[in-house]
Amino acid sequence: MDSRLTIAGRELAGLRAEKTILLAIGIQLFIAAFSSFLVVGLVSMYDPGALDGAQIEVAAAGDAVDDLERAASEVPGASVTPYDDADAARSAFERNAADAVVVATRTESGRVSAAVTAPDATVETTVIVVQLRELLRTYELNERERRASYLEESPLPLPDRSDTSPYFTFTYTVLIPLLVFLPVFISGSLVVDSITEELDQGTMELLRVAPVTLAEIVDGKAAAAIGIAPAQALLWLLLLEANGTAVANVGPILALMTALTTLVVAVAVGIAAVAPDRRAAQLLYSVAVLVLFGGATAMAGGPANAVARLAIDSAGATTGVLVVTYAAIAAAAYLGVRRVVSVDGLGR
Repeated sequence: MDSRLTIAGRELAGLRAEKTILLAIGIQLFIAAFSSFLVVGLVSMYDPGALDGAQIEVAAAGDAVDDLERAASEVPGASVTPYDDADAARSAFERNAADAVVVATRTESGRVSAAVTAPDATVETTVIVVQLRELLRTYELNERERRASYLEESPLPLPDRSDTSPYFTFTYTVLIPLLVFLPVFISGSLVVDSITEELDQGTMELLRVAPVTLAEIVDGKAAAAIGIAPAQALLWLLLLEANGTAVANVGPILALMTALTTLVVAVAVGIAAVAPDRRAAQLLYSVAVLVLFGGATAMAGGPANAVARLAIDSAGATTGVLVVTYAAIAAAAYLGVRRVVSVDGLGR
């Protein structure tokens, strides 16, 4: 046990030389420490429609302008100014008197055709497009409701709109899983770098001369990588709490991410054993992690979904079983890789 702890301490002391890893940790620290400020900007990219107070002026023309004006009265921040024809509306847009142009005309079949002109590649474009989308969606819903009596069969009812705050959704479905799982990827990368560098520089043979076994060397390196992941995640969650973001079930969340870290570290050890070249090993590791987490995300009870449910305290018995299952898989994977490495060695 002393030899394992010595190797683990050596690995942790060597982290100061890993500038890329320290930069990644610093970025996560910044996000977690200032999450209450950053979340506003992040949500604006995640869901531009969540920005309150965005005002747009629409220059409208065509024989369906009246209905468009009624729809605008139901959309906060959108106003419609009618013009005599499309040329006059576009002229107002060109002299910056309007943010966008909508030419709404009725066809012979009774349908409404809307041609929209919006700014190209400006800072406000995304907000304007989101507001225009909301305006046209409201227009469409009004038309559906008005024409429902003419249909021979009743259409399917539209689902009620959710009143969930986009800030709440982003924080618990994107930000928290991101901060929890990034240390997992970093730990695996550390193991790949550590083992391949030892093999490349020949220091692995020096370690083998010392009174330690190959299994103890792997255990020490893995212990350092696995140990720092939950420590980082705990710090991030505490910083989120300090910023006013309540996170429930911190213990189960850390247990889940520790299990996943063990699994990823096992994959990293296996890759470093068969591909001692650092670049090749890192490439294989990146592909393996993408496949592993991509496949897990596709499942209904994937890790990100489980963390989100745990964080908002809505996890059921299935989530608990999932955590135990991941822990069992991780333990089996690590013990299996450790056994193979002990028998076949590293870099052979």
